[in-house]
Amino acid sequence: MDSDPDIEFVDKDSGMSSLGGSKDETPERRPTDPVPAPVIENESQVEAVEKEETYDDEPDETIAERLWGLTEMFPEPVRNFCGSVADLSVSTVKNVFQFSCNASWIFFTSSMILFAPVIFETERAQMEEMQRTQQKQVLLGPGSAIASGGHGMPALPPMAR
Repeated sequence: MDSDPDIEFVDKDSGMSSLGGSKDETPERRPTDPVPAPVIENESQVEAVEKEETYDDEPDETIAERLWGLTEMFPEPVRNFCGSVADLSVSTVKNVFQFSCNASWIFFTSSMILFAPVIFETERAQMEEMQRTQQKQVLLGPGSAIASGGHGMPALPPMAR
């Protein structure tokens, strides 16, 4: 396709301008003065013109700012209700977390206080039994533990003649 330097590339109207403008025409971005369309000689200049219109000089909106701006489309009672529901949800989650922390602390400390003495006493009784068994084994010899039925083993019945 031959490019004639006297021909300008002009955007064709799609008919969408009658619907309220494009998405790039926000109140902050609407030009106050009409800017004449640049004369474009080749397609590489088309890309350069498109890059110039990217509005890089304006700061980007954060998601929080965008959501805050969207709240303006709702009436005041709806915004107040949603705010109070959000506050109630946050306070409920905080209270449930605090309650669960307190309940777990009470449960585990009570368990330690109630069951630790039982565990210690059981361990002490087992240690005493083991010491008695070792003492018998040292005094009477290794065969005495079997003859006396030590460690829960039944004594062997005497042999009949």
